Amino acid sequence: MKRNFVYILAALLISAASCSFTNKTFDNPDKDRLLIELLSHIIQKWHFSPSAINDDFSEEVFDGYIGLLDPSKRYFLQSDIDEFSEYKKKIDDQIKNADISFFDLVHNRFMQRLVEGEEIYKGILDKPFDFTKDEEINMDYDKLSFPKSEEERLERWRKYLKFATLGGYASRMEDEKDKKEKDASYVVKSEKDIEKEARESTLKTQGEYFDIIDDLERRDWFVMYLNAIVTEFDPHTFYFAPDDKDRFDASISGKFEGIGARLQRKNDRIKIVEIISGGPAWRGNELEVGDEIVRVAQAEEEAVDIIGMRLDDAVKLIKGPKGSEVRLTVKKVDGTTEVISIIRDVVELEESYAKTSLVKKDGKTYGIINLPKFYIDFEDYNNRNAASDVEKEIERLKKEGMEGLVLDLRDNGGGSLKTVVDMAGFFIKDGPIVQVKSSGQQREVLSDTDSRVQWDGPLVVLVNELSASASEILAAAMQDYKRAVIVGSKQTYGKGTVQNVVNLNQFLGNKNDYGDIGALKLTTQKFYRINGGSTQLEGVKSDIVIPDRYSYIDIGEKDQINPLPWDKIAEANYRPLDDYVNYDYAISKSKERMAKSKHISLLEENAKWIKEKQEENKFSLNYEVYNRNVEKDMEIAKKFDELSEYKTNLTFESLPYEDALIAKDTVLKERRERWHKNLAKDLYVEEALNVLSDLSSTTGKRLVQIRK
Repeated sequence: MKRNFVYILAALLISAASCSFTNKTFDNPDKDRLLIELLSHIIQKWHFSPSAINDDFSEEVFDGYIGLLDPSKRYFLQSDIDEFSEYKKKIDDQIKNADISFFDLVHNRFMQRLVEGEEIYKGILDKPFDFTKDEEINMDYDKLSFPKSEEERLERWRKYLKFATLGGYASRMEDEKDKKEKDASYVVKSEKDIEKEARESTLKTQGEYFDIIDDLERRDWFVMYLNAIVTEFDPHTFYFAPDDKDRFDASISGKFEGIGARLQRKNDRIKIVEIISGGPAWRGNELEVGDEIVRVAQAEEEAVDIIGMRLDDAVKLIKGPKGSEVRLTVKKVDGTTEVISIIRDVVELEESYAKTSLVKKDGKTYGIINLPKFYIDFEDYNNRNAASDVEKEIERLKKEGMEGLVLDLRDNGGGSLKTVVDMAGFFIKDGPIVQVKSSGQQREVLSDTDSRVQWDGPLVVLVNELSASASEILAAAMQDYKRAVIVGSKQTYGKGTVQNVVNLNQFLGNKNDYGDIGALKLTTQKFYRINGGSTQLEGVKSDIVIPDRYSYIDIGEKDQINPLPWDKIAEANYRPLDDYVNYDYAISKSKERMAKSKHISLLEENAKWIKEKQEENKFSLNYEVYNRNVEKDMEIAKKFDELSEYKTNLTFESLPYEDALIAKDTVLKERRERWHKNLAKDLYVEEALNVLSDLSSTTGKRLVQIRK
């Protein structure tokens, strides 16, 4: 396939090589055109299900690109959009002809509107805001039209800046109140002075934001345009400019300096999508997945508002050298706001490795293996990998008399396919594990061919909405075989696709006058369960559903832009273990417990309230109303404190080999103590152990031959 593709590109590359281009930046129209043609050829040839590049595709790119540039609709006027609309059904033709005139028009106009925006915010923030006036801001940008006049645009800017200032004003008012309560002699600042301080803070924040914008070059905006095109194929296809590729490589190397959290930009907001185990944010235990970062401050410096900021620029502010402090103003998933201080540190891969705990319950010994990802050394599989580590931990647990195992895959975003196949084989005698299909090719069935069974006793797999990809493959295989009970969220993430990273430089040959042109990550295959169903969109449905605070939040594959559809192929040759242990009994007993649990009811209520808060898009710009709403939210949030205070009577311990390591490693000791403390408060782990107890209460037959 690769050789054929090289032939397809031959004419393009020969003509490109015959020209003399020495500019090593993207500020080169010829290089831009080459990239567009190269990317479109690669995607059309190798993508699992390439979209037709037609008028409909063109409209999607048009809307997506304008939305990336101006998501809050404060810069462009409706007259701009009307002018751009000439290209709405022509972008597909421009892609085919490597024409960038649409990009040039929009880019030049946006640069003009940015200059105007800089003048607008300065003029508005030069005058005091009246926080006694009854008015509100609508932040449902998808339903807002672009301003039809300069006056309408000024009004949108005014409300945006007033809302940004109101948060600082409310915080300062609360600070003054606290100071007075602590010291009766303290002279409280006037509301006028507080308003001025808050407005000056917004002015400084906007200035710093525009300084960052001013640093961006044409190539940065062109990369955004390229990704507006390629992400129309699916949400996981993405173009990496050279610098972005370097950062991507660093992110998968397992070691970097920062806070240890992964971020995602949705609309104009920066959200936490993953807390990296062992990192500063993980140790601080204050940031959560779903939290929204609204401002960033370096130690005691003034905070910078990052609402509307590009993700890369926000990351630059949040990352920093080991030992330095960053202060994040965070809007929590429950709607409350906190300032969280984090000391940056080296974030290492160690806590991405499997870790194990022993626990005694009702006189029985159970094991818990937490697996944050399916890691692997791609250069040498014999080095440390997820499968070999889990195998070792199972053997160690068996030596301690384990009678049931919980495999915790919550928040596990996936990883190596080979490790999944090998790991699934630990729990069955032999047979198919997953089916893989490339576009236009026959399915490939990946099987466990090793008849050894590392663990043939009761097994529970814990999952949640963030269990994705490889996690879903393992959970699905265990469910299809009826080898394990799946406990957790209503469904897992629903990512049933696999991506490969293609270095674009390989297509330019030895004579390359363009410099590094980056790489393309694109979707090339789909995974299918052994029962034939895809895990795409639908994920894996838990046998026992326990609600959590993410139950109603849009965080799955189905909530992304342009996900590939669910489909089904023929099932593989396998047979469920219908005569192995009483699964129906264990599931029914668990459902009885769930129905009687007041904590489960509270979890459900909390999840619905969080969803309700996230759907709010209209906010008062009157201080008294704003403050009452904040106090109301804080009061409601207190109702759910009981969830974080939940405790079991269980005690969790490390394995003997790790106790010896802990005696020499204070960091490892801290990590394990923290983990064990959290396990003892974990309602989901407690129920998983209850299920193990029910599974082992009925003596079932051990593993039998599973092929048809």
